Amino acid sequence: MINFSTVSKVIGTLLFLEAVMMMLCLGISVYVGGEDASAFLFSIIITILGGVLFKYHGRNSDNSMGRREAYLLVTFIWIIFSLFGSLPFIVSGYISDFTDAYFETMSGFTTTGCSILDDVERLPKGLLFWRTMTQWIGGLGIAFFTIAIIPSLVGGNIKVFSAEATGPMRAKMHPRLSTTAKWIWSIYVLLTVACAFCYYQGGMTVFDCLNYAITTTATGGFSTHNADTGFYNNPYIDYTAIIFMFLSGTSFTLLYSTFFKGNFKQLLKNTEFKFYLLVIICTTIVIAAILVFDNGYTLAKAFRSSLFQVVSFITTTGIFNDDVSQWHHFVWVILCLTMMLGGCSGSTSGGFKCIRAVMVTNIMRNEIKRILHPRAVLPVKVNHTTVPYSSQVTLLAFLAAYVGLCAFTYMCMTIWGIDDVNAATIALSCASNSGPTLNLHIGEAISWGALPATAKWLLSGLMLMGRLEIFSVIVLFTTAFWKER
Repeated sequence: MINFSTVSKVIGTLLFLEAVMMMLCLGISVYVGGEDASAFLFSIIITILGGVLFKYHGRNSDNSMGRREAYLLVTFIWIIFSLFGSLPFIVSGYISDFTDAYFETMSGFTTTGCSILDDVERLPKGLLFWRTMTQWIGGLGIAFFTIAIIPSLVGGNIKVFSAEATGPMRAKMHPRLSTTAKWIWSIYVLLTVACAFCYYQGGMTVFDCLNYAITTTATGGFSTHNADTGFYNNPYIDYTAIIFMFLSGTSFTLLYSTFFKGNFKQLLKNTEFKFYLLVIICTTIVIAAILVFDNGYTLAKAFRSSLFQVVSFITTTGIFNDDVSQWHHFVWVILCLTMMLGGCSGSTSGGFKCIRAVMVTNIMRNEIKRILHPRAVLPVKVNHTTVPYSSQVTLLAFLAAYVGLCAFTYMCMTIWGIDDVNAATIALSCASNSGPTLNLHIGEAISWGALPATAKWLLSGLMLMGRLEIFSVIVLFTTAFWKER
């Protein structure tokens, strides 16, 4: 039988951590005299009571956790965190509808960044900071955060890590996973602090630089201004965002080897990183050329705008620095493809992941060679390591599931009256955990808030499946998962 007591105990402890996160926002609200302080206080009390109930249910459990408990825990954590995380929005009255509040919170924790709020500047600072905090915690994973700070809490944490980690190939930096988690979170914190400092040097207020740094390194995209970084119209801020989005879209294990171990050769030899860099360079050149000849941009402005949007989309951050609705529609085809591709595995970005694109390319190349040489032995290699056949099968299954989910969501959107263009981009956006598409205005001009309630619940599930890479959620709906061992 599944050990529900252990799962309940871990969830209870995590709810206490979520309450601590809310306390930080409460402190900001009290400091600035915000009207959302009472909403945070009430939400903290409810969250703590929820944690007590879950802990009480699991009071007699041990820390042992099998594979099934790990997948159940990871999925339930994201669902329950989003449930309690929606309380500040509902209680404050700024998002009174439960469906909208849950959608906004799930979008935050999964770092998707799509928002039902058409005017974020009306929110008090406490709620604004809460939105960005959800993205920062969700950037590397809620369970992974727990492994880093309380490794003894999660028994069988390797299984939990496998259920939540992104990408098909996962490298460990240390024999102990908890040590690896601490190093990765240390890099994450350093990137966030450095990004905030650079933003502050560029003229941002302390509050804005913290919020933008958090969502930049989390590649989430929530903003404190309706115009994103375009509010500042500052080349320095744009290039700062480009650098830190790019770094956050790179494998954190690779960043550790490069900057902490001094192994810069590994960075240049890494197949996935080279593919990631090549895609950015090629698409930036193409889009910059279109902006120069079609929109009359100067070369400097075309380069900055195109590089910013390419990096924003491929890392699934989804922020803007220009009026992109005036760009040629072919540019949006390119940007949507980069959004679907995503960044590197082991980063905070979403999408299909560059490592999978490299593997698919190698498999296709081998199949072409096999037509000419049927008896040839053609292994698939990534970074000079042979990819097992089982991993290749898993890769193709993931691709089929990814495309299938997008197609199903597209059909549902069209049934609910969404035009074809927005239906397709909505599906890609939520599956890739990148939420800028309804700002494109290439279909009918609509907002996330205008979507039907049933659509928002479907998309909330799709965002969760996109963040946990589909199978960690789908496995819960199989009969074999719930059968006794």
